[in-house]
Amino acid sequence: MDQDYVCGDYGTVSDWTQIRVTVKLEELDRLTAVMSMVSNNLQIEDYSDIDLKTCYGDLIDESILNADKTVASVSVYIPSDRSVAECMAFLKERFEASGLSPIKTETVGVNEEDWANSWKAYYKPLRIGERLVIVPAWESFDAAPEDLVVRMDPGMAFGTGTHETTRLVIGMLERYTKKGCRMLDVGTGSGILAICASKLGAGECFAYDIDPMAVRVANENIRDSGLNNIVCEVSDLLKQADRSRPYDLICANLVADIIIRMIPELSPFMDENTVLLASGIITQRSQDVVDCFEAYGYRVVEAPVENDWCALAVMKK
Repeated sequence: MDQDYVCGDYGTVSDWTQIRVTVKLEELDRLTAVMSMVSNNLQIEDYSDIDLKTCYGDLIDESILNADKTVASVSVYIPSDRSVAECMAFLKERFEASGLSPIKTETVGVNEEDWANSWKAYYKPLRIGERLVIVPAWESFDAAPEDLVVRMDPGMAFGTGTHETTRLVIGMLERYTKKGCRMLDVGTGSGILAICASKLGAGECFAYDIDPMAVRVANENIRDSGLNNIVCEVSDLLKQADRSRPYDLICANLVADIIIRMIPELSPFMDENTVLLASGIITQRSQDVVDCFEAYGYRVVEAPVENDWCALAVMKK
């Protein structure tokens, strides 16, 4: 039995919320990798290697002996000062991007009906880079003349600017968005990156996500931002993306495995002047992504890191 428990004093249920995700046993490794993006302290429940014929069987709890050996679960514990709903939305987006199919997702310590609103208490105006300020739609904000305010209501779609993956790529957007450029956002989530690029002067933006709910949320945010130069539609990565001509700027805030899977398909969307901003890469996997880019004729021009996350700015060699 492989069962690791979270270390530390987690207090009462009201202080911590458990998110427990169950998958088929063969998907356990991929689930663990995704859940570790939320917290490095994991509780893993895998009873597949218990020998029911062992002489010690009578010392094992009956619930363990009777547990389904074909499935496994991973739990993370969210403290009260973090948004459970945002963590849930982040995990949902990552599950879809990596092709994971959870059998069940549970929370303990929070009322499911409160997800959509309870997290708003932890989402405040956030300055990223020199000019961009991400402001929740329900908050007031006194902007300075030079500020570019991006108002967001992410709903249950990933992308509020609070996570390192989003902050890293938005910071690079300030440096690489040129006035009038043609921009592509793969895996748009809430639409935040396309909206930021438009605010920074991009002329034509195309945003895609495999999740229809995310596309709906993104289109609402685009409409509420008063922007008319962003097309947002459903696409499985690049399959349905506009390919009439190369882009000047491409954003892909995904996960390492999905970025690696997408790299062989990138060439028609890029020329020698295109900059691709890849994010959502845990530092342990960054070299794998870099190696794949280099194998397909790309070079890394910048690789900022924040905490355990890495982003890459990439161009053709």
